[in-house]
Amino acid sequence: MKKRLQDHLSSSYIESANRLRSKKLKKRIVAYVESYDDIFFWRSILKKFENERFYFEVMLPSRTSLSRGKKSVLMNMLGPGLGEYMIACVDADYDWLLQGQNDISRMICTNPYVLHTYAYAIENYQCYAPNLHTICVMSTLNDNVMVDLNAFMTEYSRIIWPLFVWNIWCYRNEVYHEFTISDFCETVTFRDVNPYHPENTLQMVKNRVNKKVAWLQRKFPEGKKTYAPLRSELLDMGLTPETTYLYMQGHSVFENVVMPLLTPICTLLRKEREREINKLAEHEIQRQNELSCYQHSQAPVDDMLKKSTGFRTSKPYEWLIADISRLMAEVGRPK
Repeated sequence: MKKRLQDHLSSSYIESANRLRSKKLKKRIVAYVESYDDIFFWRSILKKFENERFYFEVMLPSRTSLSRGKKSVLMNMLGPGLGEYMIACVDADYDWLLQGQNDISRMICTNPYVLHTYAYAIENYQCYAPNLHTICVMSTLNDNVMVDLNAFMTEYSRIIWPLFVWNIWCYRNEVYHEFTISDFCETVTFRDVNPYHPENTLQMVKNRVNKKVAWLQRKFPEGKKTYAPLRSELLDMGLTPETTYLYMQGHSVFENVVMPLLTPICTLLRKEREREINKLAEHEIQRQNELSCYQHSQAPVDDMLKKSTGFRTSKPYEWLIADISRLMAEVGRPK
């Protein structure tokens, strides 16, 4: 199949194309992302940096195939073509935490034209703990606080932190096949929470974590010397035990931690509001109308999570914004 010129785009090509346009028109910066779900997230962030000189166009890395994913964005499609006018926007996954241990990690950690989430993925931002109560209100239109969700996620993160460090240790020392990301997530996730006794779920997770940590200590006795320095390094990078959930696999946090936590709470909040309507209605027609109005005003909690913007006060987001600011300060500057 013949290759077209646009299949070999690079930052230099886009810069040259910009020069051919009227000086009154904004210059285009192409931002490649991993998947369809990422387009809106990155568009909502990058648009804040558009001005009278530049605008962003967010797209997938290939218009000629359905190839997606981080490797496609960084290695197969773009490679050395990245620059001021062609950037990549990707999930950090564990690659930032690996600090240059493989090709992808090195590119993420050192290439100024690769923007990454710092948090594991977009889903982690959607699950930002200080915003979870607001999510429940958006979903149920009931502002009653049944569970201190921020406190729950903070304690949950403290519990899983030691095992999380072990998981990074395994990847740093290339023995991840002994304790994979999937193994870690299976250990620390859960299926449901009793809103009246959420501490029971935390205790269950704590028991699992302690058991797995003991197993890893026996399996890798060399960790006695290297585990503590790694933990200190992660802390120096800005990670905290209270926010571990931001750096573990995003899909697992969303589907197997936050959704099982919020779903029963939202169910109870809806029932509480419906009981209130039943009690206050003066007659049957009013009761039915109010219930119908309330039910049509509700929204699925997972949809509300995906629309969340409360993460903009989080540390990883602040780091990301700082990276974009540095990038934009260099665009168009004379070399």
